[in-house]
Amino acid sequence: MSAFLIALFFVLIAEMGDKTQLVALAFATRFKTSTVLVGVFGATLLVHLFSVALGELAGITLPVFWINLIAGLSFIGFGLWTLRGDKLEDSETTKVRRFGPLMTVAVTFFLAELGDKTMLATVTIASQQRNFVGVWLGSTLGMVVADGLAIIIGKVMGKRLPKRLIKYGAAVVFLGSGVFTLIEAFRAR
Repeated sequence: MSAFLIALFFVLIAEMGDKTQLVALAFATRFKTSTVLVGVFGATLLVHLFSVALGELAGITLPVFWINLIAGLSFIGFGLWTLRGDKLEDSETTKVRRFGPLMTVAVTFFLAELGDKTMLATVTIASQQRNFVGVWLGSTLGMVVADGLAIIIGKVMGKRLPKRLIKYGAAVVFLGSGVFTLIEAFRAR
């Protein structure tokens, strides 16, 4: 599977039920769909550019065994993080409102994404795949698709989401991927 598809898949899964997806959903109830989507896209391009660069650096400096070990443990951690869930605090969606809707969405989304599990997942994937453009574009598209779904749901359904199924499904994918990656790390050693 290509780095683009791997990044797209895992970031899409990681974003399901994540706090930044909830931010996109909340903004969709207040602003135009196109404004929210453009703000999310711009912030995602920047955050994932940084994330992929960080992951590429790690991939160059660490031996493959350690990258796979860290990746496997990270994926298990992301699965547990997904089970724990994220909370959206109302202040996150309103603290930069004075900049207008587009900048409010972009800045809030950018700040909310820093250190988030999708950013860390992107770093992990980039360290394994070592395909800068593929991981950057795949992770960005995965994030925008997931948040685009939240925006549509926010417009159509308001704040009612089937969170439980999404949360447990995403957790299973991460936990399974983590176990598989750890098995591969020790098998290749």
